[in-house]
Amino acid sequence: MAENNEEIKPVSANKPRPRRRKPQAPKSTVAPNAETSQTEQPQSQQPQSQQPQSQQPQSQQNKPKKNQRRQMTSSIEGNEKWQNEMKKTIIANEKIQKERLQTFNLPDQNTTAKVRITPLGGLGEIGGNISVIETDTSAIIIDVGMSFPSEDMHGVDILIPDFTYLRSIKNKIKGIVITHAHEDHIGAIPYLFKEMQFPIYATPLPLGMLSNKFEEHGLKAERRYFRPVEKRKVIQIGDFSVEWIHITHSIIDASSLAITCEAGTLIHTGDFKIDHTPIDGLVSDLHRFAHYGEKGILCLLSDSTNSYREGVTKSESIVGNTFDGIFAKAKGRVIMSTFSSNIHRVYQAIDYGCRHGRKVCVIGRSMEKNLFIAMDLGYINLDKSIFIEPHELGKYNDKDILIVTTGSQGETMSALYRMATDEHRHVKIKTSDQIIISARAIPGNEGSVSKVLNFLLKSGADVAYQDFSEIHASGHASQEDQKLILRLCKPKFFLPVHGEYNHIVKHKETAIDCGIPSRNILLMSDGEQIEICPKYIKKIKTVKTGKVYIDNQINQQIANDVVLDRQKMADAGLVMLVAQVDAKESKLISKPKVTSYGLVSDKEDREFSHEMEGVIDQFMLNTKKEILQDARALENELRQVVRKHIFRKMKKYPTIVPTIFMM
Repeated sequence: MAENNEEIKPVSANKPRPRRRKPQAPKSTVAPNAETSQTEQPQSQQPQSQQPQSQQPQSQQNKPKKNQRRQMTSSIEGNEKWQNEMKKTIIANEKIQKERLQTFNLPDQNTTAKVRITPLGGLGEIGGNISVIETDTSAIIIDVGMSFPSEDMHGVDILIPDFTYLRSIKNKIKGIVITHAHEDHIGAIPYLFKEMQFPIYATPLPLGMLSNKFEEHGLKAERRYFRPVEKRKVIQIGDFSVEWIHITHSIIDASSLAITCEAGTLIHTGDFKIDHTPIDGLVSDLHRFAHYGEKGILCLLSDSTNSYREGVTKSESIVGNTFDGIFAKAKGRVIMSTFSSNIHRVYQAIDYGCRHGRKVCVIGRSMEKNLFIAMDLGYINLDKSIFIEPHELGKYNDKDILIVTTGSQGETMSALYRMATDEHRHVKIKTSDQIIISARAIPGNEGSVSKVLNFLLKSGADVAYQDFSEIHASGHASQEDQKLILRLCKPKFFLPVHGEYNHIVKHKETAIDCGIPSRNILLMSDGEQIEICPKYIKKIKTVKTGKVYIDNQINQQIANDVVLDRQKMADAGLVMLVAQVDAKESKLISKPKVTSYGLVSDKEDREFSHEMEGVIDQFMLNTKKEILQDARALENELRQVVRKHIFRKMKKYPTIVPTIFMM
């Protein structure tokens, strides 16, 4: 760059360069003993007042320069002892670096053993996590979770996996292995246990929450299948040696799994993030990932939910500062809603509420049970004297109350929803209330969350939701967290799991950046069975998967055709036809009764009924005599005629319910 910020102008190619003038002797004389530091500058940058070297006094030319450059270090090329050792060390270091970064050949290459992985839920969706890992003689199930229905699944509360494949390998299954206690990992276990039972291996908190579920479903006796496990302790389950590795997540007592069989070691991260300052101080056990990574990992299955999010996931502890600020400003009651299983979030809200002198009222059956289970098991420490019952709220000033409740996903039966719609028995929303929704909407629940949010705002209360950047901290790993696990494990094969298809595609890109060859990564879908051995990974077949609809109010399954009928009626309406027919004369005895729902407006009912009478009359005139002898066949024919007529006129296929009495 030019000195003194002068612009350097290009010289024209056709214009001759001006000849440089020879340096002239300066008018003033430089003292013989002057320092000559400026002589190190390029000649073009020397001041004109400086003498050329040839014209400087002889005494100054012979004097050593203080700032003269040091001589360059000698090359390592040569046969001296230290030079030979340097060459050997460079080669050795290059070899060591390659070996530590790529452990692909550490699994036993001579074994013929294979292991198969079959996801039955959790891919192409958020939630519903369940997968099967099996050899020729043994199988284990990793998690059995539920998921939420879409808005067009009318009357459906939850979805559980289709257990058809589990029925086909029932005799091979040696146990269920649980990573953590979120509903999308344990919520479907009671429904599985109503059909078949296996030992359940899990740490204490998941088993404690399952105990409540089994009690609700009338499965108290089945709690004999519970097998509490210790972290860092290997448990033998059939052909598999399983170690639970502590990992941080948005719930207490989460685990990753190291599953070792004859084919090699599989690492299943479960849901995770890398939180270096968790609320309980129990950081992720990264040493175990590194331990298995050094030994050699055949395959890594890793959480992909946040694969698009750059950087690292924020610590759960950041939410506490947000709570502190909101409590300090709140003039009335504070009502905080989050996932009932997010115990550390609930704990932080209660902790800061107590610091501001508030009594705590926990509303919501699942919230209350989960919180007190965590307290009973010693995961959190709270004085029970701070809690009050819902019917005691009227005894305290509003500024002295904190209500912790469920409903952060807009569930219509949740406590927060009933408060927002003024249907809750004990809590009516006031304009002085401060509402905190400390969660983000699960994909598919955005409409429900928006609905309850609108109800709360219409009530006049202040609502803190997404306008506070640190009111919620994700429980899933962002890209840098994912990279850390990939680098620690250095697996030969990689299977991104947990998330929609675009999430696992993005996770694949991250894995390639971390040195895993693209050919060693497979993108799975539910039902695709993957076979792995040290020499290859491939898809071998597809098994039956799907969802089963559950009415959570009665804890029973809803038949598929019931849900389909509800969808059809909601989309196109219902038409009911009742007619009396003279079989001998092939005509109607009286006017048919026509009733429609969701097809035409009330003021058009009479006209529509008259139109349907004409259709039925014409149908009777053209009906074959043999059909008139069979009431069921006659109803089916009439249904098709009416359906076609309505579609031609209204472009709808309503549900047609004909009832014909043969006289």
